[in-house]
Amino acid sequence: MKKIILLTIMALCTMTMTFAQSNDKPQAEIKFEKVIHDFGTFSESSPKVTCVFNFTNVGSLPLVINQAIASCGCTVPEYPKTPIKPGEKGQIKVTYNGAGKFPGHFKKSITVRTNGAIEMTRLYVEGTMEEAKK
Repeated sequence: MKKIILLTIMALCTMTMTFAQSNDKPQAEIKFEKVIHDFGTFSESSPKVTCVFNFTNVGSLPLVINQAIASCGCTVPEYPKTPIKPGEKGQIKVTYNGAGKFPGHFKKSITVRTNGAIEMTRLYVEGTMEEAKK
């Protein structure tokens, strides 16, 4: 009985050490200055608005953005295709095109997937498109 208890304790200690070591391995990590941008109010006669989300790789390995996908075809993200070195900055440019959309308030999301410690981040753009004055 003592041998079984001793073996169980040893196995638990080994697993704990293994998990502790795996969490300490170097990784890339993306940190955005902001994750929400408000375009405010703009006219339907100029329906295209653009903003930039700045980020830094605060990890210790190169950061790769695998994809950035918008929740709607009216929102288009542009992101760097090359790895971002540790400590370097980058940006994701997001363009909302309200042409052909109903005026009013909108809120769209952009899902960013990376090789970082946090693999998925959501960015949001919102605003109010007013009807064009006639």
